[in-house]
Amino acid sequence: MTTILIVDDDHTMQKIFQRWLESKGYDTLVAGDGNEAVALAGSEKPGLILMDLRLPELDGWEATRQIKANPDTAHIPIVALTGASRTEERQASLDVGCDAYLVKPVPLTELAAQVAALLP
Repeated sequence: MTTILIVDDDHTMQKIFQRWLESKGYDTLVAGDGNEAVALAGSEKPGLILMDLRLPELDGWEATRQIKANPDTAHIPIVALTGASRTEERQASLDVGCDAYLVKPVPLTELAAQVAALLP
């Protein structure tokens, strides 16, 4: 079964994504900050990462940079999740290595489409 790492400091969002993904048959891991995301990506090698960009300690942009810079985790697709829909933020997320960009609140149909497109 494919594992998806959910990175979000909002516990409500964590639970929403976790319940929905698990109902679709995915295993999930949860991280509340960028440092934890980098560590879990390295140790667990999830099939996909949902990365909030505004995180405590280490933000989602830097966490993505670190994950993509590591040869062991560089292949993992990352979907940026953010409450901001500014063009600059979208481009910045793609520049650091995110494979897709979704604005919260994310319609679950849109999330499903991205997950299906990025997972083998």
